[in-house]
Amino acid sequence: MNDPQPWYQEIKDALSIPLFEFGETVVTLWSVLYLLVLLALLLWGSGLVRRLLARALARRGRVEEGSAQAIGSIVRYAIVLVGLLVIVQTAGIDLTTLNVLAGAFGIGVGFGLQTIAANFISGLILLIGRPIKVGDRIEVGGINSDGVQGEVVEISARATTVLTNDNIAIIVPNSRFVDQPVVNWSHNDRRVRFGVPVQVAYGTDVRLVERVLIEVATADPNVLADPAPAVRFLEFGDSGLMLELRAWSASLIHRRGLLISNLNFAIYDAFAKHGVEVPFPQRVVHLRRDLPA
Repeated sequence: MNDPQPWYQEIKDALSIPLFEFGETVVTLWSVLYLLVLLALLLWGSGLVRRLLARALARRGRVEEGSAQAIGSIVRYAIVLVGLLVIVQTAGIDLTTLNVLAGAFGIGVGFGLQTIAANFISGLILLIGRPIKVGDRIEVGGINSDGVQGEVVEISARATTVLTNDNIAIIVPNSRFVDQPVVNWSHNDRRVRFGVPVQVAYGTDVRLVERVLIEVATADPNVLADPAPAVRFLEFGDSGLMLELRAWSASLIHRRGLLISNLNFAIYDAFAKHGVEVPFPQRVVHLRRDLPA
């Protein structure tokens, strides 16, 4: 009488049932499960390596946070590429049989996957060339436009995550950063100059206004002392004298509206204290009396 097979042998026999043939390779249920499990472990492990590497580089102060994130992402892509080749080989799949699929994939990229391919290549350009990096304050589509404005919090292979001042995460395809204008407020230096327009009535002592504006800017903790704030006399307007307070900040570049609002509040109070008049729009109408009735 034959002894019954162990339970694990029965499971192994069940998983060894052929599903289909791939060239000269017979694909079984076991090989499919093998590929799926190892692929999941590869993706999880590569993501863990990316996070640990970026954290270690940033903690030691060798590179800034944006550079650490870029290095971590590139290392992860390399691990995934090598890991996929190793997994496919150990699963017993002959890579030479993938030539046809590679050709079909190339045709698919040419016709239906242009956007995905463009976003992936653009992501590599962003990670290597680093026109933007994690932590930058950007505007996509041009300065003061209706496009996306916020802080870069993540750059992945397909898209970049931008966090707005309303705490809303916007997923922007990487190709937009390549084929559209991008304003990077903190690319080279986090110090940014802001202009606050001011109008005063004709007859006002402009030197007094200059001193008041400088005092207001100097008293604001978010305005830098170096470069020092300055006042420019722009033009003689229709209703008053046009000036501009120019102040530098490194702490509120991500909240431009808050800085200008604080300065406007302080300017209004200072003008009221010193009796500086802010004019209303004026229009002069001439009536002619020599016209026939």
